[in-house]
Amino acid sequence: MEARDPELAKELDATLRARHELGTEYEPALIESFLEKVEQRLDATVDRRVRRRLAERRLSEARGGARPERFGENFGERYGLAIITLLLAVPLSAISVVHAGIEGLFVTWGGIVGVNAVHAFRGRSLGRREKATAGAGSDWEE
Repeated sequence: MEARDPELAKELDATLRARHELGTEYEPALIESFLEKVEQRLDATVDRRVRRRLAERRLSEARGGARPERFGENFGERYGLAIITLLLAVPLSAISVVHAGIEGLFVTWGGIVGVNAVHAFRGRSLGRREKATAGAGSDWEE
């Protein structure tokens, strides 16, 4: 097994050797010390990633563009409702035709299209609102 962080692997090895030499009575203190080092590494990694993402976002905003989106980043949010409504359209259509005829089918499909249209336009208006307030600053930024 290859260690992702060789320095952390050395720390673990040193902790295990110290446990072997000192015995089980010092085990809780050794484990706590090692976990503190792991936590420090995690904090440093998270801080580095957050700073990088903020820098990318600020650079993108400075260039006049919106935040770049990766393929599939919001796939479920964007297309989930559409997929669900299309899956439900078949049984809903059948039920509406049986109970109300062709008029029921038109009402059903009007509702399906209406729900999806409202969802699509709501997403666009939220995107414009986020762009308008992007320059206002945030408590989370450094």
